[in-house]
Amino acid sequence: MSPTETYEVYAIRYGTFAERERRQNFITPPDPHEGGMPIDYFVWAIVNDDRAIVVDTGFDAAEGEQRNRAIERLPREGLEMIGIDSLKVEDVIITHLHYDHAGTLSDFPAARFHIQDSEISFATGRHMCQPTFGHSYTCDHVVGLVRKVFDGRVAFHDGDGQVASGITVHHVGGHTMGLQYVRVMTKRGPLVLASDAAHFYENMEASAPFPIVYNVADMLDGHRRMYDMAASTDHVIPGHDPLVMKYYPAPKSNLEGVVVRLDVDPQT
Repeated sequence: MSPTETYEVYAIRYGTFAERERRQNFITPPDPHEGGMPIDYFVWAIVNDDRAIVVDTGFDAAEGEQRNRAIERLPREGLEMIGIDSLKVEDVIITHLHYDHAGTLSDFPAARFHIQDSEISFATGRHMCQPTFGHSYTCDHVVGLVRKVFDGRVAFHDGDGQVASGITVHHVGGHTMGLQYVRVMTKRGPLVLASDAAHFYENMEASAPFPIVYNVADMLDGHRRMYDMAASTDHVIPGHDPLVMKYYPAPKSNLEGVVVRLDVDPQT
């Protein structure tokens, strides 16, 4: 049996929303004296000598303008900064189909897209008639992925699945019906990319769910499951927390504030 492969893992920040308020990030009532709590937008890259796999595809400038979100660079431009050509990427993991995770699919023309069965069902089914669920999806993004189904470029997963040696996806639900997180083997042990299973460290640490949610119980159970599947609590990376950029080092000095490497020990 071949040994399990290990990877370098990068978070690439492509946008931010500095004006977000703390009350928007927790389902429980906030202290009225609490102020802002910015949110960052990331895509992730999983890399070794044999492959480069991208997790999520972000959104573009037009989407950002429509939703009042500042985009600093296109996701593909951020990937180029660490030597990844989006035109050549063969596998992309889509954690879920919200606008900020599935918005530039056309920048990956050679890729196969990995997604949960239940997320496609959710994003094309009856729940999208309800603005509570549908407002975080962009119809054109969902239609774009459905077209790729008919092109034979979508790999469906039902629960747990393997994308490559040392890279697995795991259905968690909670935030959306079909949300999945990603577990990656690294030299410092198994790392979990939570995506929106936990937007912020505090969502997990305080058991305080993010308010955009399909099933609160599944979201809370997901926090525990991710901790169980990672080498330590430090090995679970939330999907939108600006603290990620503080805790982890840039791979090169010219990438400060843009890219951090997650498969090394945090700087806490």
